[in-house]
Amino acid sequence: MIQNIGFIGLGIIGGAIAKSIKKTHDDYKIYAYNRYYPQENKDLSMAHDESVVDVICNSLSDFSVCDIIFLCAPVLANINYLESLKGIIKEDCIITDVGSVKGNIHEAVKNIGLEQNFIGGHPMTGSERTGYANSSAQIMENAYYLLTPCETTHEHMISNLTTLIRDIGSIPYTLDYHEHDDITAAISHLPHIIAASLVNMVRENDGESEHMKTFAAGGFKDITRIASSSPEMWQNICLSNTDSIRKFLDIYKASLDRVENAMLNHDEIFLYNIFDTARDYRNSIPSKGKGTLPKVYDLYVDIPDVPGIIAIIATILSSNAVSIKNIGIIHNREFENGVLRIEFYNEDAVNAARIALKKYPYPIYDR
Repeated sequence: MIQNIGFIGLGIIGGAIAKSIKKTHDDYKIYAYNRYYPQENKDLSMAHDESVVDVICNSLSDFSVCDIIFLCAPVLANINYLESLKGIIKEDCIITDVGSVKGNIHEAVKNIGLEQNFIGGHPMTGSERTGYANSSAQIMENAYYLLTPCETTHEHMISNLTTLIRDIGSIPYTLDYHEHDDITAAISHLPHIIAASLVNMVRENDGESEHMKTFAAGGFKDITRIASSSPEMWQNICLSNTDSIRKFLDIYKASLDRVENAMLNHDEIFLYNIFDTARDYRNSIPSKGKGTLPKVYDLYVDIPDVPGIIAIIATILSSNAVSIKNIGIIHNREFENGVLRIEFYNEDAVNAARIALKKYPYPIYDR
């Protein structure tokens, strides 16, 4: 029976899980510890003030009563806590982590002798922002939550953690930790490296006038958004999942070489196909349903910067019985004029809005 849950580290992911647990099980008691100045930690104080954390811990020994302990510090730091926890935890305590690398922590668990208690965890959600203040229970909803139990992990422990994950609205999925690290290297770790490298390429090659930075528009910002993530976290990931990242980095570098050769040889068919196949595969990635948040239904409309234009657009849609969920202006140099982003409740409303607005001189974009 679960009663007490501990968190070591309470950033954006730990905070989201803790908030989700309190939302669904307000009778559970949550303990939290942070390696940075535990007496004065602002994140823990905020979580305590919000009644998310019940007990702010000054020592790991406080976790002796916990039924589940979430390791939510950076990847390498999580490993360092295992040895200390071994002599503290109850016999049937579940230890799990939230890191996006599993190989090194599984090896550490094996060496320390904690395999029967450990279940690797990786919630496939998050943000480029950091810290408890940016956490939200909502990001756990309909997100895949990958689990990598050890061979000797007790079945009832796996069942208890799986149930808790379902309770907070996430979707548990169990797989081998080696496969996990290859998957995350390809779809998460390498993209972050590429985004950071691209930003630094522009930074290093921009002139004193910073024209590249000034004119950077939607495409550049979209592909590099994740470069705003925590440097410490991604340093840890690169040092922890080195083999899998290098594997896919080599594959990616080879693909860039093929693009370069195609341009040198004016290979029109190859160049067309890389964009065509990428578009088709990208569009096939589910945008709603199992494992993702619900699809966003929106349109982008070019509008002139004149008084009352938003009211005019809203009136057009209202007169055609189209309900608006959200509306706002995006000043983006990727388009010629100010862009009005309109969000709707469903796809039928999007289609109806598109038909209604096409009667007027306002260009419409799907993004």
